[in-house]
Amino acid sequence: MRVWRALKATGCGVLRDGVYLLPEKAPTLHAFDEVESQVQAAGGFAMTVDLEFRTSAQREHARNLFDRSGEYGALVESARALKPTMGKLGARKAETAARRLQKSLDDLEALDFFPGEARTQAREAIAALKEDIRRIDGSGEPRSRAGRLKRADPSRYQGRIWASRKDPGIDRLACAWLIKRFIDRDARFAWLEGPRKRPKDSVGFDFDGADFTHVGSRVTFEVLLASFALDGDPALAAIGAAVHYLDAGGIPVADARGIETLIRGVAQNARNDDERVVKAGGVFDHLYAAYSAS
Repeated sequence: MRVWRALKATGCGVLRDGVYLLPEKAPTLHAFDEVESQVQAAGGFAMTVDLEFRTSAQREHARNLFDRSGEYGALVESARALKPTMGKLGARKAETAARRLQKSLDDLEALDFFPGEARTQAREAIAALKEDIRRIDGSGEPRSRAGRLKRADPSRYQGRIWASRKDPGIDRLACAWLIKRFIDRDARFAWLEGPRKRPKDSVGFDFDGADFTHVGSRVTFEVLLASFALDGDPALAAIGAAVHYLDAGGIPVADARGIETLIRGVAQNARNDDERVVKAGGVFDHLYAAYSAS
């Protein structure tokens, strides 16, 4: 068992029972000599040899023994699963969980001798998680409330000020686009330090106590779709599925990672929250056109 643990810690590939491989430049290669000495000291047989492949197919087969994509995928899923619980955990516990994920990622990268796209995806998922945690500031992510959704009268929501928390993420940006394009074309937005500072007579969205916020399993974008009878539009429903996955986890959506990357770029390039809404609106306009045509 001690030998097995030592070999596993090297990140080696298992060619077959008792035959373990490492690339010649692996930083853990020295461990093979130590294991060999331990086995021989216990009266067993072990030797370290150089392996030369005769065909490219053999080399590719050996390389596949070091595929870490499944382990990276597990880290991505853990990061996604943590997102919807952050509001209840609070910043401190969420940060602790994120540090554990980062430590696992660092340990995995140290044994990843042939890094690829899976490593990039795990890095981006954990980086996005850390960014979301930094935004937990006491004004907090909304907690889902119970109850049934009621249809809203669109005539009551024209030319209004729509208020939400500053530094909008995927759900609030998608909501702002939906409001401006489909609900209230003359809408103006107020981005708040805290929900208590909302302007008088404004329409609140995506915070505790807001007019429109998480209900049951629905994120705010989906609540707006249902409240304003927009959920029958397949293109909007497709956007809603991606927003839900990125904001609250759940069923993976094929386009979600690309959308998340674009929105992250928008956030980095926008000078303020209003500009962020405008730039993100372009992303959602293109998504809606593509989904409508499919």
